[in-house]
Amino acid sequence: MAGHSKFKNIMHRKGRADKVRSKLFSKLSRDITVAAKSGMPDPNMNPRLRLAVNNARAESMPKDNIERAIKKGAMGEADTYEDIRYEGFGPGGVGIIVEVLTDNRNRSASNVRSYFSKYNGNMGESNSVSFMWDRLGQIEYPLKAGSADAIMEAAIDAGAADVETDEDPEEGGHIIYTAYEDLNAVAESLGKALGDPKATKFVWKPQTLTPLTGDPVKTLMKLIDALNDDDDVQNVYANFDISDEELEALG
Repeated sequence: MAGHSKFKNIMHRKGRADKVRSKLFSKLSRDITVAAKSGMPDPNMNPRLRLAVNNARAESMPKDNIERAIKKGAMGEADTYEDIRYEGFGPGGVGIIVEVLTDNRNRSASNVRSYFSKYNGNMGESNSVSFMWDRLGQIEYPLKAGSADAIMEAAIDAGAADVETDEDPEEGGHIIYTAYEDLNAVAESLGKALGDPKATKFVWKPQTLTPLTGDPVKTLMKLIDALNDDDDVQNVYANFDISDEELEALG
């Protein structure tokens, strides 16, 4: 298991995008509705729905919104959505994975391609980027959940694969990684030991990071922001390695 990580660097822009609460809640509601429609409307009986609900709660989404989204899916009122993954390269050769949940494949493909083109990136073929990443489960806990050693011990006992801790008092926290198929079991075990997590989800974790400096940094951030602002885009992952100083200079 690993110690300190650069996860804050990788996920830096997420916080900025999440401040747009109405757009964030809309994406979370869609994920809940699709999950409820695809299986049982009970989170305890539907692993995908349980993850979607937990993520919504982690973002302080109102209980009424969550219940309304579940009801919409259970009653079959949701449009037919499909999960699509797009891959490509941003400025400086940074790898980017874009997860989309859409009711119009052509619209989404056109939009994502236009963002890459506008900000000096290139769309790639399927698996042109993801082969350099690992598909894992991820469980997040705030620093107050326990010391790095305590979290490490709990994670080992629960069967997790890796732990990363950032002790920054403002943006730090614990990130616990699991094998893809072990996420729900590990999350349940950790819940008993540490309480409810901040978030539980499947993620793409890069095997290596791509250093980036200078002007390409600003262009890459514009590309990531444009992707995050698209209503169909659920998640954006990028394997950049940018200094804290350069990130802070962007505001």
